Amino acid sequence: MGALPRAALALAALLGVSSAMLEVHVGTGSVFSVEGQQAVLPAWYTSRSQKKPYVTWLLDKEDADPFQILTYLDGVAKVEETELKPRVGFLYPVLTHNISVLINATREHDSGQYMCTVNVVDDVTSTGKNVGVINLTVLVPPATPACQLHGNPAVGANVTLSCASAKGKPPPAYQWHRTAPTLQVFFPPAQDRARGTLKLTNLSLDMSGVYVCVAENRAGSAECSIILEVHSTSTKAVIAGAVLGSLGALAIVVFFTRRVVGYRRKKRDSQEEAANEIKEDAVAPKTPSWARSPASDTISKTSTLSSIGGTREKPYRARPPSDTASILTATGSYRGPPPRGGGRTPNLSPPAVNGAPQRRQDPAAPPGSLPPSSLARAGAVPVMVPAQSRAGSLV
Repeated sequence: MGALPRAALALAALLGVSSAMLEVHVGTGSVFSVEGQQAVLPAWYTSRSQKKPYVTWLLDKEDADPFQILTYLDGVAKVEETELKPRVGFLYPVLTHNISVLINATREHDSGQYMCTVNVVDDVTSTGKNVGVINLTVLVPPATPACQLHGNPAVGANVTLSCASAKGKPPPAYQWHRTAPTLQVFFPPAQDRARGTLKLTNLSLDMSGVYVCVAENRAGSAECSIILEVHSTSTKAVIAGAVLGSLGALAIVVFFTRRVVGYRRKKRDSQEEAANEIKEDAVAPKTPSWARSPASDTISKTSTLSSIGGTREKPYRARPPSDTASILTATGSYRGPPPRGGGRTPNLSPPAVNGAPQRRQDPAAPPGSLPPSSLARAGAVPVMVPAQSRAGSLV
């Protein structure tokens, strides 16, 4: 950058313009720099005087009044108290007539109009000839964009892919493309490069894949990607049906299980209640005095006490009250009351006919009832019945 001013000065000397008036020159009216990099504002002046100049650099922004950033007076350079102070300075010694400025690590807000003014004590100039103007634009690369999918990617549906970068100067342009194995580049009207949208209509299964968006401007580029998975509506319905069917089957199993458990519990409770009622209603039989003798050990404890079947057919005989009851064994055989006064027990077995024992017949049962032997075989519960005297009083 210093070669250009030196060449200009050499050319002026050759042309004999050393006696020309004071004038400031700039290498270019516009300088572009990428954020974070250096920026050089090229400028130099011509004068017939050999005295030290008075140089001032100002920055004029759209949102603020002009302010000094750098000066040179009486051979001393001074950096003003601004946000540029640690990053700005003269690129060459001022006495060489090269007054270019260097800005390190540029930032976006460094952009603006820079004005250089030169004055020499014994030199004159026309209006505006001693001022140079350079516009600095700091470019900002796009920030990493965000890719999004809008819509339901089902077969036959329409979706929109969007891409937006939160930062970038100038505003980036967007370009969508589809990656391998199916390479594809999109153009308007499907793609809007300014807004970063891509419209996909009438989706099909073969449109599934990876879609990449590139945001790009003069300062750089950045990209993002999104995976598009187009699904069939029938597959979605099958999945939903399977889920609903599974839930329904589970509900039915739970319902019937609860019914069965409730039924069994109710049946068990009813059986327990019936057993409790039987135990509460049953009365323990009293053992007669003659049943304690050894001869009565053969009598079952669960035998049924009833009236002698034969006495029901015959009228009561006049006899003294008995303190015992007739006994009907569980097998249906009849055993009469024990003898009084220590007598022997009468033999109630049927007489023999022609030397062969005759089978004893069960005592006759009252009309409409079953014989005792049939009741015993049917599993009837023995019940004690007190004997009665002829007068009908209990014995």
